[in-house]
Amino acid sequence: MSVTPSSGLRRILGLGFGLAVTIGGTIGVGILRTPALIAGQLHGEWPILLIWIAGGLYTMLGAVCLAELGTAIPQAGGYYVYARRGLGDAAGFAVGWTDWLTYCAALAYLSIAIAEFLILLVPSLAGWTTPIAIGAMAGFVALQSAGLRVSSRFQEWTTVVKCLAFLALIAACFVLPIRTGVEAVPAMSSVAPTAATLTGVILALQAVVIAFGGWQSALYFAEEDRDPAAHLPRALIGGVAMVVAIYVLVNAALLQVVPIPAMAQSTLAAADAARAIAGERGGQLITILSIVSLIPLLNALLMIGTRILFALGRDRMFWPGAAAVNAGGTPATAMWITTAATIALIATGTFQQLVALVSCFLAANYCLCCIALVVLRRREPNLPRPFRAWGYPYSAAIVVAGAIVFLGGVLIGDTRNGLIALGLLAGGFLLKLLSRQV
Repeated sequence: MSVTPSSGLRRILGLGFGLAVTIGGTIGVGILRTPALIAGQLHGEWPILLIWIAGGLYTMLGAVCLAELGTAIPQAGGYYVYARRGLGDAAGFAVGWTDWLTYCAALAYLSIAIAEFLILLVPSLAGWTTPIAIGAMAGFVALQSAGLRVSSRFQEWTTVVKCLAFLALIAACFVLPIRTGVEAVPAMSSVAPTAATLTGVILALQAVVIAFGGWQSALYFAEEDRDPAAHLPRALIGGVAMVVAIYVLVNAALLQVVPIPAMAQSTLAAADAARAIAGERGGQLITILSIVSLIPLLNALLMIGTRILFALGRDRMFWPGAAAVNAGGTPATAMWITTAATIALIATGTFQQLVALVSCFLAANYCLCCIALVVLRRREPNLPRPFRAWGYPYSAAIVVAGAIVFLGGVLIGDTRNGLIALGLLAGGFLLKLLSRQV
């Protein structure tokens, strides 16, 4: 069994895990909710499908660019590692700290979500949302404490189940007759799309890009991959391609069942489609699909958050004890700290404020990593790059420009939370100073 030198991490992961964590870390409840938001901005079937394809192509460019960084610097920690190498310790810590906060907030939010979905299925559990959410976290902690081999296999198999569940939804929409309540949509070729406004297109594209969030998940495990130079580009590019295909097919399927005006007014278009096909039981089926989609997502998020903190500890950017690895290859101390922070957010409800900041952190960190790619190309031209970004520098320019525009839109649209994000960043630097004294 291969062990990464001087880290204790086990180099046992392969392409299957890379694809599973990319797909499982991306596809979630968002694809069930976002189609309604897009339909509210665009007014034709082809514009809706094309905006998903456009968002997918932009995400693919990001995957191509960051695959270069991941193979050139195959270390655990993801965004933090690239920002530190390209932009220095201060920028690296800022990215690592806020990236870790992002994953803690997402873990808390999605743990609450899985509890709420479970209560919809079992109403007698009403009032137990917080204990169920904490129990879900405890389950994932137990799983990952068993070691990397167990948690990685769990990720692979649950992602397969998730994909099959979405394919079943797609097939049902295309094949099964509509039973009740929703008028069938005319064939795409016969629909004359209404012109969308530029603002509507921008808002729709932002929503699509957010729905693709998580595609970078495989980067955080490069140090544990048996052959990152070969596997990482395939996991990122292949995984994104599969997600794009599923997202486009889901939207095409929903459009066969739910008329665009009805979809635009819906809070959960997938549930409307399921009810049209399966009656009232359809809502329960979508609730089950939501739970199925969240299980591998939560597992991936805990694994990723753990490795960010591990990398910070190893580089003495945080308490060095966070770099401890158990016999199974799991950074156990980092996992317990991440879990404790998540449970605190669940129990106090403060995750709700952090969730509002996630877009700020995600946009800023992605932007800095894209800039780090350009900086490293110029400053370290001889750095071994097993995979080089296709179409560089044009691909990198598009990705950087898009990241800057997205970040600007987030800050302008939500200046208050942007300022709060800066305050949390300052608090992180203070915590860094204190933790290094321990």
